[in-house]
Amino acid sequence: MQSRLVFVHGIGGLRNPAQELTAWTRALAAGMRGAGHSATAGLISNDPGRHAFVHYADLFGRGQAQGGDAPGVAGGAGAEAEILSDLLVAWVDGLDAEHSDARNRKILDHARAEAEPRAQEQGSLAVVRRALNVATTLLALKPWGAAAQWITPKMMVSHLGQVARYLARAEPDAQGISLDRRIRARVAEAIGDGPAIVVAHSLGSVVALETLHQLAIPVTLFVTLGSPIATRTVVWPRLLPQPPSVPESVGEWLNFWDRDDIIAIRPRLERELRANGRGVTPTSRRVDSDGTWVHDAEKYLAQPAVAGPVAQALAGTAGGPASDGGSG
Repeated sequence: MQSRLVFVHGIGGLRNPAQELTAWTRALAAGMRGAGHSATAGLISNDPGRHAFVHYADLFGRGQAQGGDAPGVAGGAGAEAEILSDLLVAWVDGLDAEHSDARNRKILDHARAEAEPRAQEQGSLAVVRRALNVATTLLALKPWGAAAQWITPKMMVSHLGQVARYLARAEPDAQGISLDRRIRARVAEAIGDGPAIVVAHSLGSVVALETLHQLAIPVTLFVTLGSPIATRTVVWPRLLPQPPSVPESVGEWLNFWDRDDIIAIRPRLERELRANGRGVTPTSRRVDSDGTWVHDAEKYLAQPAVAGPVAQALAGTAGGPASDGGSG
């Protein structure tokens, strides 16, 4: 039985699920052709309807619509503000580990000073103002300085705030179901009875990881792209369940990161998660994309190094050969 491809998006605004499924499938097919899997690329391109794109960005609109007083913090809630504050420090520290030239270090030193909580700081608005200052400073970093033409500090803080809001485990709906549980329910529904190949980007990797711990269906391959899972002081200690580990249903986990991805700090997940009962641990691999904003999911998917293993997994579950040959 062929595994179903399930795509899980990350931070960002509202999306059109049908259009996103087409775009992600197209990017993945391009990467498959580059990896020499033209036949599999044709199969997923010609039958995108058998696969799924999980959309949950609309769920983040609820807290902001109910009097949210700043980007990234729902209604000024203290828990989200505290997590956002911790994220700022971890973000700057993670970037600092990747950069050594004098200009960038000067920028990062300034950003770190802005990121540190202040004794006189009170309320979530103060945290958000600090976040905006940090984001403004970091946009001057190479190679992301050019991205400032279309990525604003407010947008960056709003997107980081989605991570904080998910991890806060709050914002219950009328039935008392928290925001994070509502998001995971959508992923579980898309996966269905399996088997599945789950490809998750950014915050979606956190959502997918926690969802898979709740499911018993076989996951042939779990692929994470630009993941913040191993952000040691913020995401990692708040993952469910603890201690963080590979879900029992996962047969293989490949984690991809780009050195210029400002979200994927501490990218080597195998150092941070326990193996499952079958001895499966994440395998982290670096890719290099062009452009000013490499965190984009489609850039990751179009990489032959990413798409090739997905093609092999699809061919294997379909009962076909691991490689279908041809270079496109």
